[in-house]
Formats: sequence, structure tokens, C-alpha cells
Amino acid sequence: MTSIGGAEMVDWNLAVATATRLVRPGPEVSRDEARAVVAELRRHAKSSEEHVRTYTRMGDGDVHDTPILVVDRPGWVRANVAGFREILKPLLDKMQERRGSTPGGAVLGAVGGKVTGVELGMLLSFLSSRVLGQYETFAPATRDLPAAANGGGRLLLVAPNIVHVERELDVNPHDFRLWVCLHEETHRTQFTAVPWLRDHLEGEIQSFLAETEVDPMTVLERIREAAQSLAGGRTDDEEDEGRSIVELVQTPAQREILSRLTAVMSLLEGHADYVMDGVGPDVVASVAEIREKFQQRRARGASRLDLALRKLLGLDAKLRQYRDGERFVRAVVEEVGMDGFNRVWTSPNTLPTKAEIGKPADWVARVHRKAES
Repeated sequence: MTSIGGAEMVDWNLAVATATRLVRPGPEVSRDEARAVVAELRRHAKSSEEHVRTYTRMGDGDVHDTPILVVDRPGWVRANVAGFREILKPLLDKMQERRGSTPGGAVLGAVGGKVTGVELGMLLSFLSSRVLGQYETFAPATRDLPAAANGGGRLLLVAPNIVHVERELDVNPHDFRLWVCLHEETHRTQFTAVPWLRDHLEGEIQSFLAETEVDPMTVLERIREAAQSLAGGRTDDEEDEGRSIVELVQTPAQREILSRLTAVMSLLEGHADYVMDGVGPDVVASVAEIREKFQQRRARGASRLDLALRKLLGLDAKLRQYRDGERFVRAVVEEVGMDGFNRVWTSPNTLPTKAEIGKPADWVARVHRKAES
């Protein structure tokens, strides 16, 4: 990343150090138990490949070369910082140039980079104890973070979080680990079987970032308005009520892009939940108990603080994505079958819109009946 006076817009090393320092300790396990958990997660991730491919009818049957990485919470942080650093590079380079042309820009960059690094580290420390797994696709391949040979990503399974949740729910740990792997393997299948998906998402994200205001005063004004709204201050835009701080600082163009991204993420998450529950009864004996307890946990949150942070960060929207996306997939499959649903992966034009996620029949009418006419 371009730097001025040795200062970056975000001190990424400080972000990692801050998150690692603040991350909550995982559940207590012996060394032997930890090794057993890691080995079992690797086995389940591998066995999930065939289950998911058979059920979804996606992929050509070749063995995926996407690495399976069983990580701890700091390992998840490092992987995501690498991904953020890559995807945000164009925006931060642009902001860096703007700041460098202003008096005292280098000094402001040094201070701002450290402040932002600390803030990002605090956010990641919070999230690192809540993620069970993730298909990370944007970070470049390194020795510590290998990726698929074709430029794809890697599957992350966060072992301490999986153990923590299975104990909290008091469910069969072996069944729960396989259940989680089925969900995450579906994401890996989505990206490996649909070669244009990664580039499409990256393009949408870059378009979103390109609309970001780089003038510091404009950004501060938007944040001030967002803070006032969240604090209960008066606003002329009634639609702002109930939005997260992430949504409140967006421009109209960004909101359009965000609507498309929300639809895609609802599809991906809902599809993973649908597949997880579809495969589950055949391979996970206690799937009904796991699903019921897990849904209850999702709905209630861990604490008042957790609920407040979920709202502030927009994580409530992600919970809706699971629910709405799963309903969309289920409705489409019931009407046109799995092969009919799989037309969704044909091109970006066949992806559902945000409105179609809520009205699956509209997607079927647009994609199927138009193609048949």
C-alpha cells in the first residue's frame, strides 16, 4: 500500500495486535482434546464435500483444492485482516493521495492510521468469538494463508468457537461439528462451482467503495448525522429509523449497491442453511435438536450488550439474511426443483434481487417463464 511519510491509512499490524490482545479466551480444553477436535473438523469438512455436491448437484465431482484451515480466534483475525487489506486497497490508496495533498497530511495519516488500526482491532476481537466458520476469498495466498491454485480462497473453521457453542447448547458435539461443516462446505461449493461469483462480489464491493466520499469533512458530517439518529435525535428522513450505523453513512448510489449485495448474501447464506438442513437428517442424527437450539440462540443473542452491538454493526441484517434467504431457496426448489433453482448460478443477471428474495415467485417468473417463452 502506498504510504506517505511511512504512515498507512490503517495500521494493519496494530489492528492484529489489538484484536489478539483483546480477544476473549476460548473454552478450556486439554491438548489432546484440542488435537482431536481439529482432526475431527478436518474429517467432517472433507466428508461434507460429497454430501453437499450430491444434494446441490453443483460441481463436476473433482476434489476441491481449496485448503481447509482449522484456526483459533487470532488466526481468524489474521485471515480477515489480510482480506480487508486487499479489498480496501483501492479506496485507501485514493484517500491516502487526498490526505497527502493537504498540509500536515503525513502527520494526520500516522495518527489516523493508528487510531483506525485500534478501532478495527476492537471490532475484530468482538467478532472473532462469534464466527463458527467462513469461506474467505479475498486475501492473497501466503505460506500461512494458502489458497486454491486457481486464485480461490480457503475454508476457515474456528475450533474454539465451535466447541464453545456445542457446550453452550448442550448438544452432541460430533453431530454439531458435522452440521457446521455442512454449512461452510456449501459456501465453498458455491464459490468453486460458480467461477464468476468471486469476481462479481469483488466488483460490487469495489463499486460500493468507489462511491465513498474521501473528503474528511463530508465523512465526519455523515458520521455525526448517523450518531444523532442512533441517539434518538431528530431526522428529516423517517427511513433512517432502524438502520445500522453502516447503512446510515451510505450515499444513495451505495444504497443501491448495498441492496444488490444484500440479495446475494441472502441467497448464499439461505442456500447454505437449506442444504445444511436438507443433508442433515441423513447424516446428522440429532439435527432437529441442534437446529431448534441454534435458532433460539441466534434469536436471543448472548446479552443486552450483544444485542446492542448487533444492531449498531448491522448484524441483525445478517440474521434476516439466513431466514429470508432460506425461505427463498425452499420456495423456489419446491416450485421448480433443484435443477430449476440452480439456474440462479447461470450469471449475475439470474441472481435474485432484494425484492425477489421476499417474493420467490417473481424470480421464477423472470428467470424461468422468460426463458421458456
